[in-house]
Amino acid sequence: MPAGSNRKRERQYEHIKESEERRGTSEGRAEEIAARTVNKERARAGESRRAGKVSTRDPKSSYERGGERSHSGPQGPTRDQLYEEAKKKNIQGRSSMNKQELRKAVGR
Repeated sequence: MPAGSNRKRERQYEHIKESEERRGTSEGRAEEIAARTVNKERARAGESRRAGKVSTRDPKSSYERGGERSHSGPQGPTRDQLYEEAKKKNIQGRSSMNKQELRKAVGR
């Protein structure tokens, strides 16, 4: 369970984790999915100290989106997601790159 959570978020975490396990996801992966989802919802609600741009600018919640951008759709990850990945990999010139250039730079 993510640190600094309240009871509502703990219930949400358990519900998501159990749901993923029922779908056949391994326990470790189910925990990861649940934690990421809860953390994103906390960021959107202003309950976390730090929040990434992708978490807060997304117009739909993860529930409403329903896996719409699960990195395997027709267009794959968004430009912001690719930018964040490039940032983690410390790729130079990333701020001036478009989505296609970022995709190539991060190796997707």
